[in-house]
Amino acid sequence: MTSTATKENTELMAHLLRRAGFGATRQELEQYLDKGYEAVVEDLLHPTDAENMPDDVIRRYHPEQSELRDLTSSGAYWMYRMISTQCPLEEKIALFWHGFLATGYTKLNQARSQLNQVEMFRRNGLGSFRDLLLEISRDPAMLLWLDNTDNHNGAINENFGRELLELFSMGIGNYTEEDVKEGSRAFTGWTLGNAEYMAVRAYKDSIWPYSRIAWHFQYREEDHDNGEKTFLGETGNFNGEDIIDIIAKQEAAALFITTRLFQFFAADEVSEEGEQAIAEMMQAYFDSGYEIRAVLRTLFNSDYFKSESARYARVKGPVELIVGAMRLAGSYQSPTLGIEKVTNQSFFMGQGLLQPPTVEGWHEGSEWIDSGALVERVNFVAQEMGNTSSPGVRDIIDRLSAGNSDTLTPDDLVDQCLDLVGPITVSDATRATLVGFAQRQGDLELKDHQPGDESEQRVANMLRLVASSREFQLA
Repeated sequence: MTSTATKENTELMAHLLRRAGFGATRQELEQYLDKGYEAVVEDLLHPTDAENMPDDVIRRYHPEQSELRDLTSSGAYWMYRMISTQCPLEEKIALFWHGFLATGYTKLNQARSQLNQVEMFRRNGLGSFRDLLLEISRDPAMLLWLDNTDNHNGAINENFGRELLELFSMGIGNYTEEDVKEGSRAFTGWTLGNAEYMAVRAYKDSIWPYSRIAWHFQYREEDHDNGEKTFLGETGNFNGEDIIDIIAKQEAAALFITTRLFQFFAADEVSEEGEQAIAEMMQAYFDSGYEIRAVLRTLFNSDYFKSESARYARVKGPVELIVGAMRLAGSYQSPTLGIEKVTNQSFFMGQGLLQPPTVEGWHEGSEWIDSGALVERVNFVAQEMGNTSSPGVRDIIDRLSAGNSDTLTPDDLVDQCLDLVGPITVSDATRATLVGFAQRQGDLELKDHQPGDESEQRVANMLRLVASSREFQLA
């Protein structure tokens, strides 16, 4: 294989691992390259043992992460999982559904129920969209978040029925107000099993002496509307399962979900070439029986995804940026005091784990970037990549030292740092800025370098700038 082909394969694999996961170190990238692109796609789509940081190890250092009922410890717990997992797409798809089927702590005040929901996303997130909609309809956190506990026979609450159509499956313009009402009737009786039934036919959250207990789903036949319903043009004595069956087979649902998946895993804006990729994803959706795994396989193997058009076409969300930087730097791979501060950083950038602001989730793409959030983003990645004691940074320094003569020119330093951090390709203007910075101190002597000395700090400073670049934020 020619050096050009090797470079192209490496760049494509790095692109896949950034989008289907949180990026990869050079060592991980080399291991993936040995398998081949299509084989790696299948590995990502079929997660097995995540080998993430074990709970018992975490709890020795973080007793607050035992019950996981409060927001801070629960967000930190999920952050550990994303940082240490060996099945990155499993966590990435859970993060996608967390924003798509958004459920927030502000109303629930029970983070354990949200982590249970996240675990459900791991189990079902790559499976049938129909099954996932059924699971979220029974999910205790969602039942409370969208008030289906207040949806009764003869006194419907339309909150969940409306959002199921508007935000979770089809989008505005593909249903009527009557569909909302009829669909909501079908979900009457879907409630919490451990809720106190009051004389006024309302359900009150159970409170035990030691705080809230774990919620679970219960179907109450006596509170279900068994009357005939007409929904999206079909008529019958529908229950919630029937409503979801009808939704899942709609072309509008296929377009809605494949477009959102495209925007999360490929590009913020849908170009003409992107529309063709979405059409292929829709075909995979129907051919597979609504399977998300098949949809993503089609996307990752598409000509569009492999093209230059799909690269640097999406602003990383704050959680992706943070987790990717920490995995690249090799930090927080074992229990570390301060993990809760990392979770707070995500919130300061606009994406607090378990804290979507509304049922819409977060407004993504360019809306991740404003003057305040950009400062937080740049400062965080610069700090991570500028720490010469971090294992990932040390590996980059060692590779620079081992793979070169004693001296690196400014151009060599820039190009090799870009390669080892990505590889990422930057604009001529960005590269000129990086080279200009390196030229201020001339050639770099790495011979006999010592941990943290001036030569190593020069490499770290270059890594800081690379990580702060526009291209790193978009990669």
